[in-house]
Amino acid sequence: MAQPNIPMMPGAGEPASALATPLLDVRDVTMRFAGTNGKPVTALANVSLHVNTGEFVALVGPSGCGKSTLLSILAGLETPTAGAVALRGDPAARRLGRAGYMPQRDLLLPWRTALGNAITGLEARGTPRAEARDRARALFETFGLDGFERSYPFTLSGGMRQRVAFARTVLAARDLLLLDEPFGALDALTRAGLQRWLLDIWGQLGATCLLVTHDVEEALLLADRVYVLTARPGHVRLEQCVPLERPRRPEMLARPELVALKAELLAALVDEVAAAPGGGDA
Repeated sequence: MAQPNIPMMPGAGEPASALATPLLDVRDVTMRFAGTNGKPVTALANVSLHVNTGEFVALVGPSGCGKSTLLSILAGLETPTAGAVALRGDPAARRLGRAGYMPQRDLLLPWRTALGNAITGLEARGTPRAEARDRARALFETFGLDGFERSYPFTLSGGMRQRVAFARTVLAARDLLLLDEPFGALDALTRAGLQRWLLDIWGQLGATCLLVTHDVEEALLLADRVYVLTARPGHVRLEQCVPLERPRRPEMLARPELVALKAELLAALVDEVAAAPGGGDA
């Protein structure tokens, strides 16, 4: 069967010389907010990490450690209190509108069809509606949404809604996909199916991804590298490469080296959950 013609993400297939500089470079980022009692709350403290072009990186950590806050900063929705975020080596580069940001909930507009929801990011950027619809239709068959272009969100399953949301994210992205626990609200079977689907789609898109997840197995299955954040204020406790070739399948996680790596990541995560405010009850 012929492979579908999926548009590649910007930067995919670049020469090695263009890949020497990380697509995303985060240096000593700190984020403070005003607390309800008037005292500042430090959500992130001196976070440093990088994501190379075409790489899939996962970020795990206990609840409340600032993972979602960090994604908001990377998407350009928040400005850090201190530190720098560079895109392609430029810390002054405008980030807002450069990344496709998929939050924890699909946030589909109930009055719009699946196709109408998929093009909202393009429309916000000023892309002509006809062009935006054509680009979305080109993805729908590959995303398993062919024939559902005119369906409204309430008629779609949870897995299909997430695919529509992911299509919206891909269409809006220019440089980077930021995925904030996109499968966290789904049942285990639907989640496993979408993980396998994402593995296949990501390889065809040539996308650069940063995924936030609580699931260590999900991180190991999908990512090239994994960062573990500490309890609040979040900073990087551990970075590990995932020694798995691609294409990947879930059964690969049974390899002894992956079992050992999972145990190491879980031990670090459990330590941080215990150290989190509330003793890990949150």
